[in-house]
Amino acid sequence: MMTPEQKCRKSFDLFAQLSQMVDEKASSSERIDIVERELFTGLLQLGRNLLEEFLVQVGDGDVGESLEHEDRTLKRLDKLSLRMYRSIFGSLKVRRRVYAVRERQTTVAPLDAKLGLPEREHSYVLQDFMQRFCVNNAFDESIESLEELFGLSVSKRTAEQLNQDFGEAIGRIRDDQKRKDFDHQEAEILAVSIDGKGVPMRGTVEQKRGQPETSMQKHLRKRKEAKAAVRSKRRRYAGHGKLQKQMAWISAVFTIDAARRTPNDILDEMANVGSTPRPKPVNKRIEAKMTDYIEGEKVNGQHMIFKDAAAQVAARDPESLKTLICLMDGQCSLWGLQAAYFPNAIPILDIFHASERLWKAAYCFHKENSLEADKFVGSYLRLLLEGKVDSIIRSFRARLSKLQARKRETLQAVIRYYNNNREIMKYNEYLANGYPIASGVIEGACRHLVNDRMERTGMRWQIDGAKAMLNTRSAYINGEWDSMIQERIKREQERLYGQAV
Repeated sequence: MMTPEQKCRKSFDLFAQLSQMVDEKASSSERIDIVERELFTGLLQLGRNLLEEFLVQVGDGDVGESLEHEDRTLKRLDKLSLRMYRSIFGSLKVRRRVYAVRERQTTVAPLDAKLGLPEREHSYVLQDFMQRFCVNNAFDESIESLEELFGLSVSKRTAEQLNQDFGEAIGRIRDDQKRKDFDHQEAEILAVSIDGKGVPMRGTVEQKRGQPETSMQKHLRKRKEAKAAVRSKRRRYAGHGKLQKQMAWISAVFTIDAARRTPNDILDEMANVGSTPRPKPVNKRIEAKMTDYIEGEKVNGQHMIFKDAAAQVAARDPESLKTLICLMDGQCSLWGLQAAYFPNAIPILDIFHASERLWKAAYCFHKENSLEADKFVGSYLRLLLEGKVDSIIRSFRARLSKLQARKRETLQAVIRYYNNNREIMKYNEYLANGYPIASGVIEGACRHLVNDRMERTGMRWQIDGAKAMLNTRSAYINGEWDSMIQERIKREQERLYGQAV
């Protein structure tokens, strides 16, 4: 074993070698990126050596022949115990004194508490770096990138387990902390937007938790089995199977300044005929929940996400001074929960979902992608933005008799949609008051949170892994990563050593 003086000398020698390399490269006019790569490799070696020197200097944690721990007297064991510590500079062996009542019983190592060693072998810094890769890329790609950059070999299973640890910790932190008031400036309108996005799963949550199938799942399984039996008798074709998905319910809570506009302004924006800069969301927070079973009891993801969003709203506007709006698509279950959790909010149906029905109506009378269909939608969209939903309904009803049965059914469905949602389609009032009318924030959140990471080719998720990734990725997107990491470390240290080191 090297003495501290020898370790220190080795570090100075390594630094001298790097300095000499720089001098030589400068005299030979070496390309700068080559010098940069060699420096990075050398600095990793230097960092490992200095970390080893640090461990030598802090000692082995010897506190004498005995140690009082949890009302027991522990004796110092004769042999030093080795523990692996995998840092960003490489793996090191931590030699420390351990104490126990007798050999082969649970031991206590004072050095672990002194250094604040993590529960796992991997350092907190390495865990942080690894998970920053994992929240943005597939696990295989992440560990390959880690090895290419730092020369570190980490298994895929370790990366997945760490992600699950991180996700569970972030979920607990959010549940415990609830929501704190924002110290920084908020905008005048407080907005809540909620939507669902399917996550490709490997089996159902009932299968994972050992729960009986729901009646709908049983029906879908039997239908799938019947189709599979038919397919087995003929040649299989590409894309014959459908993904099994479970819904992730995603919320976006943010504030935004009012931007008063007219129907003409919206039509010009949609036609890309100039537009004035619109205010941007402030302090946007995205979170996600999935239906799961906790202690055998089913907990609905929709209810959880609304409850969570309500807690955010209460924290961000405790005195209810801001105008609260709820902006969503036309899913009935969402609006039912909105009435329960946000009864005082102004409900707004997303304009793009509302206008999609105009295209369905247009194709009842005109060919798809035709100029006539465009004009049809344009004229009725203006009525929609002017808040004249009743006029649209009357006009469509008057046209029903001119259609054949199949197209008549389509137009009747459009009429029902507008009739059922007329109270949340007062776009003339929303625009005059400066409220947002498009759910681009939540649509983008669904795409960014789920699609970009969890719906890549061949990906299938277990319920625990899916929930963990949603938690970690939302924390990363929200800019909460560093604070969540530090809180997780603090809690783990308190659990392991009774206090945060």
